[in-house]
Amino acid sequence: MSTASDRQRIWLTGASSGIGRALAERLLEAGHRVALSARSESALAELCDGHDNALPLPLDVTDRQAVRLVGERLDAAFGGLDLVILNAGTCEYLDARDFDVELIERVFAPNFFGAIYGVEAALPLLRRARAEGGRPLLAATSSAAAYLPLPRAEAYGASKAALSHFLESLRLDLATEGIDVSLIHPGFVKTPLTERNDFAMPLRVSADAAATTILSGLASRRLDIHFPRRFTLLVKLAGILPAQLRHRLGLRLSRQGTTPETRS
Repeated sequence: MSTASDRQRIWLTGASSGIGRALAERLLEAGHRVALSARSESALAELCDGHDNALPLPLDVTDRQAVRLVGERLDAAFGGLDLVILNAGTCEYLDARDFDVELIERVFAPNFFGAIYGVEAALPLLRRARAEGGRPLLAATSSAAAYLPLPRAEAYGASKAALSHFLESLRLDLATEGIDVSLIHPGFVKTPLTERNDFAMPLRVSADAAATTILSGLASRRLDIHFPRRFTLLVKLAGILPAQLRHRLGLRLSRQGTTPETRS
């Protein structure tokens, strides 16, 4: 158990399953004061049961006004935030033969705009923690898909690439305020969402293993927390290939009918 001086005020979204749940369990066990958000009230109640350091805050991150209200509740409960992990998201794959703009909007709503609404609500509380002499950290779960265009990943990959670009830019602007920003780029993680995938998922790790890597990266303030590294380093390398080679790689994956898409 952490000492009182080690305990942080934390807000975690997407806390009810997958990586989010694994993170929530670790943070609560460590004794931090953790506000947990997800759409399922029952799942949050079950997760928080027996933990007097847990604050359940049911939330649909795509509802900007609801996110603002959660920010007000966080203000009243904690007065500031030392760590924010914006983890909520979804995944759908696009069939270009049946171009579906509504699908793209559904994916961007939580993956990009939901995270942006979270930043809007959290920044005043992170700034307050900084004014108190702390070193607050803002983190968000992107995806290794942000590194490399892949078949069927128009919506998911673009939403994650947009999030990564936004937060890397924000990191530069917040540096002068003493607020750090970390990006999380997982490869394949065993979650309810990846269970629906219809393609091979090399080097897939458990949600618990993912949580261990993420928390270690956050503790060391790593700018880019990516894993498993044998997979993500290859994806990064492919992402910097010349455009013609990237195109050939994408065509080969399409012909194979497998999409090494990634999901947090």
